[in-house]
Amino acid sequence: MINAIVAVLVAAMILGFIRLYRGPHQADRVVALDFITTLGISLITAYAILTDQVVFLDVAIVLALISFLGTIAFAFYLERRTHDAHN
Repeated sequence: MINAIVAVLVAAMILGFIRLYRGPHQADRVVALDFITTLGISLITAYAILTDQVVFLDVAIVLALISFLGTIAFAFYLERRTHDAHN
């Protein structure tokens, strides 16, 4: 069962990398990168379940926090850029 889950996650990750490469806008690329990070967290979690080692869940949590902060920083950048363009 875990092998099927990993296969689906890898297929989705490939699609995410295609969107990251093709864009067309900067926001599309950031959303694709956030999607890829979420899939990476899912792969780490599946690996933790497969190997029965909970230490990998700590890695997944740290990766989720870093991804969240990066997304917030980019949203702040976009808001600031559009605010400066209107002034």
